[in-house]
Amino acid sequence: MDTDRIALKVLGISYSHTQSGAYALVLAQVGGPIRIPVVIGASEAQSIAMKIEGITPPRPMTHDLMANFCRAFGMGLKEVFIYKFEDGIFYSEMTFSDSEREVSLDARTSDAIALAMRMGAPIFTTRAIMEETGFVMEVEGSEDQSQNEDDGSDDSIQAMRVPDLERYSIEELEKTLARLIEREEYEEAARVSEILKRKKSSNE
Repeated sequence: MDTDRIALKVLGISYSHTQSGAYALVLAQVGGPIRIPVVIGASEAQSIAMKIEGITPPRPMTHDLMANFCRAFGMGLKEVFIYKFEDGIFYSEMTFSDSEREVSLDARTSDAIALAMRMGAPIFTTRAIMEETGFVMEVEGSEDQSQNEDDGSDDSIQAMRVPDLERYSIEELEKTLARLIEREEYEEAARVSEILKRKKSSNE
């Protein structure tokens, strides 16, 4: 196992152009230009998008329940390590620890990252995986790049946005967001929340 680790952070989610009904989780090298796309399913994309947008569901979802379970029993998620890439699949392990022991468990990368986001755990991969699967996102101007990284937006993430909703007023977006959360349509709610946030920022 390659121990030459590279720290990653979650940048955003886009529709996958290679697999129908799937999404691409975009991970970014911390302090670097490399981006790594990870194809994930719709339910995991919904869970991660909700955390990105700061949406709290009325009832705990699966990853929220897992995080609550760990905290209730005094377990912390020490790290997520994406340790292998083979046949188009990323392999990850989660390392948990309490006051007495440390345990590593195999996990789907999407589940591991969704849990890491809820428990504040760092995400790592190997340099070999980054070089094999990563790409450089070119953004003109360092100021634009910094802004994109801060707000989680990126040229590759534009597919999350729904053009028709751009014409909604802030009041209409707020009502739409409330309805979507009530119906537990969290993936669509995350998109509406992103547009609402940008519209509010532009009016300030």
